[in-house]
Amino acid sequence: MNTEKDFSPLTPNIVRALNDKLYEKRKVAALEIEKLVREFVAQNNSTQIRHVIQILASEFALSQHPHSRKGGLISLAACSIALGKDSGLYLKELIEPVLTCFNDSDSRLRYYACEALYNIVKVARGAVLPHFNVLFDGLSKLAADPDPNVKSGSELLDRLLKDIVTESNKFDLVAFVPLLRERIYSNNQYARQFIISWILVLESVPDINLLDYLPEILDGLFQILGDSSKEIRRTCEVVLGEFLKEIKKAPSSVKFAEMANILVIHCQVSDESKLTNDLIQLTAMTWMREFIQLAGRVVLPYSSGILTAVLPCLSYDDRKKNTKEAASACNHSLMKLVTPEDDEEEEEEERQSSETPTREDSPPKTQEELNNSLNASQDSVGFSNISFFTPTSADRAQVTLDLDGIVQVLDRHLHDSSTGMMTRIAVLKWLYHLYIKTPRKMFRHTDSLFPMLLKTLSDESDEVILKDLEVLAEIASSPAGQTDAAGSCDNNDSKLELQVPAPAQAGQPAVGLKVVDSSPSTPSMNSYFYKFMINLLKRFSLERKLLEMRGAFIIRQLCLLLHAENIFHSMADILLKEEDLKFASTMVQTLNTILLTSAELFQLRNQLKDLRTQESCALFCCLYRSWCHNPVATVSLCFLTQNYRHAYDLIQKFGDLEVTVDFLMEVDKLVQLIESPIFTYLRLQLLDVENNPYLIKALYGLLMLLPQSQAFQLLSHRLRCVPNPELMRTLPDCKPPESLRATPSHVNYRELLQHFDRVQSKHLEVRHQRAGRAEHPDRKLVL
Repeated sequence: MNTEKDFSPLTPNIVRALNDKLYEKRKVAALEIEKLVREFVAQNNSTQIRHVIQILASEFALSQHPHSRKGGLISLAACSIALGKDSGLYLKELIEPVLTCFNDSDSRLRYYACEALYNIVKVARGAVLPHFNVLFDGLSKLAADPDPNVKSGSELLDRLLKDIVTESNKFDLVAFVPLLRERIYSNNQYARQFIISWILVLESVPDINLLDYLPEILDGLFQILGDSSKEIRRTCEVVLGEFLKEIKKAPSSVKFAEMANILVIHCQVSDESKLTNDLIQLTAMTWMREFIQLAGRVVLPYSSGILTAVLPCLSYDDRKKNTKEAASACNHSLMKLVTPEDDEEEEEEERQSSETPTREDSPPKTQEELNNSLNASQDSVGFSNISFFTPTSADRAQVTLDLDGIVQVLDRHLHDSSTGMMTRIAVLKWLYHLYIKTPRKMFRHTDSLFPMLLKTLSDESDEVILKDLEVLAEIASSPAGQTDAAGSCDNNDSKLELQVPAPAQAGQPAVGLKVVDSSPSTPSMNSYFYKFMINLLKRFSLERKLLEMRGAFIIRQLCLLLHAENIFHSMADILLKEEDLKFASTMVQTLNTILLTSAELFQLRNQLKDLRTQESCALFCCLYRSWCHNPVATVSLCFLTQNYRHAYDLIQKFGDLEVTVDFLMEVDKLVQLIESPIFTYLRLQLLDVENNPYLIKALYGLLMLLPQSQAFQLLSHRLRCVPNPELMRTLPDCKPPESLRATPSHVNYRELLQHFDRVQSKHLEVRHQRAGRAEHPDRKLVL
């Protein structure tokens, strides 16, 4: 330093001492400067005071010489002490050079700068608050200083500044928040500890409402929650917990919508290998649960993003039990927010649009636009691949349900083969709920959802299949499907009238009923019901394993969810047109077994036992025509409906059929069924020999078909128990024998037998064709 330079009012001795390498000499010089400044204060000579501070700052504190800088720092602190309460007038000049020294490469100098600033702040107290941002910025750097002495000094200064902020009511939070938002994304642990401690202090001050600015720092808080330091994570948990308590106390003032996307981001795990992500996800999910309960329908525009985050968590195992429970609560609460009013909004919007002239009708959202709304970009570090929902109608006063976004999320989870079982169940529950609450809007999406819902029937889980069937049953029976669905079905899947039989083809007599009519007892179904039945049978045809393993289960559940008569009536009608005769026979056998054995079909069996009404006869004829694909099933249907003479006539025709091992196995199963509780009434009728001669003849016919087997022995033993009619005659019979009893007037049994012959002829022809192809594989069969 140039000692000949004029530093007045500083004396040459003071200047020389300030540049000395010994601390004691610099301290003495600082005391002299303090006396000098006190004299200027007494004289109210602000010009000389500023001149002294300017010399100390530029010529010493900012000097290239380290000892000069040290002398300048201690002198600036001495000036502040001399100024006392008036130091606030000169704080800018006092603080700036000290803060510059915070960046010095010499750790001792940084320590002296910290010490000097501590003394300046201690004297000024509340007067430093206008300069809080620069002080905070400097302290945040010292908090991460590698030197322990510097760090210790910065902690003392930090505590002092916190005390000042806590005591004062003049803290400028608006000016501070941008700096806080910037520094909160620091990756340094010490800087994070510093930031989180300040948030905790500010949050505890009654006069400072940090909750209003929570949307600006919430993402950063969740970033800090993922820190590797256990202490930092614990402190951050405390801070978030305090904010959540405040939110619960005053939910009306909370900006839920501005924070919803942040929670959606952090509810999704980007790297499951990090244990800290579990804590982030659990905390975010807990907040989301509270938000949904407190904000209600305000979060509906974000529902697709929420579901994107929540649904995968429902399949977590016990290792993430808490997260799973929180996600389940979120899912349940969000589902409750969807009400029938969301379906009525469509009418209101249409009414308003008709009243308000528009230039052009806006086109519906494309798939790409939906993807863009669901995968909006966000600025948080490390979450660039996570999707969340940006509401397109945020500026509208009325909250509306974005059904397109929700359905897309649900459909995406159904298509994803890695989706867990509980998640698939939740997706199906959502679809069912939406079809119940908003059926008209949902039927717009039915054509796109329908194929995947059918595919889900092949799921490994019975519970998933049950929920899937509930959705399909609701689609098939909803009145909302009567209007839109009819136009959306393919021509070949259009509604099949439940009329039995179908109109006769040219050159062929009508089969079955003399009066063609639909059954009044059958509830009306929309066109999706028949589309469902056709596609279900197609799926059974393509996936024989599905039919074998789950076919009976699916049909039985459908009989519970929909009317059993509808199911059998429509399937029988569809199978009548089935070209794959082998599948038709297998399907009829399956349906027949369900009809005869399932508790769900009890009412339908009772309806078929009595063919005295037109409706029951219509049902019998409809089933009979398709049951003809399987001769043994046709006989069992006749047994069920007590058409014993017709059963006997059919068995007489069995001699003309090809008797295979499969055929005999079916007869064997029928004998077992005759011994079951289902046919108790039939066995009791064997006591009335005179009035049921064709029943006995039919049973003997079955016996003659069977080889010497266990079933043969069983049926033979049963027939040996039939009593002698002479012994059973005690009183004159009051009812005519079966041969003289009037048959139902609505059924033409001769035409039914002719239909049976035609169907079996087709089966025989197909078997011969197959045999010909097997014998001459290189020769093409010309039909």
